[in-house]
Amino acid sequence: METIFPVAIGIGLAAACGFRVFVPLLILNLAALSGHLSLPDDFAWIGSAYATMAFATATIIEIVGYYIPLLDHVLDTIASPAAVIAGTVTTAAMITDISPFLKWTTALIAGGGIAGLVQASTVAVRAKSSLATAGTANPIFSTMELTGSVVVALLAVFVPILGLVLIGIFFIWVVRKILKRLFKRAKAKREGPFQNRY
Repeated sequence: METIFPVAIGIGLAAACGFRVFVPLLILNLAALSGHLSLPDDFAWIGSAYATMAFATATIIEIVGYYIPLLDHVLDTIASPAAVIAGTVTTAAMITDISPFLKWTTALIAGGGIAGLVQASTVAVRAKSSLATAGTANPIFSTMELTGSVVVALLAVFVPILGLVLIGIFFIWVVRKILKRLFKRAKAKREGPFQNRY
């Protein structure tokens, strides 16, 4: 059970990185500074006062940037690889007492993977929103993404198992959506030639 909690916290923070890159890092930093979470020596820098200033500044810039038309799309391009890196780092920071190889493999696959999946989902929703509303609804989605990042990160820190369950539900929902779309395309391809005959 002692191993499950750090992994759950790491994966939860990684998922939050998929919504906003720096919000979970700032929350991790504040949790470490307050003594709620302890970080291993090689990640102690995350819990420093200098990191607080850096993460707070980056968080403000990121939040404001997503409310500026066109800049939000540029940020999405940058945020995609950044989310994977941040998700990997936050997961690795929480996993201790295992070999470095296993630690970084788990962090990259679980942490980086879930961060990338969440980020890809938000980019897809934002793209649909931009097409449907000419970008007018993007601030609403920005607010929802920010809220999602804060809530998921706080759940990861304070109620990690619940956070992990919610991430599991989200993952199943995304996979079902992808499979549904693939089946729909396959069905359309099969029916296409027959429909053209009539």
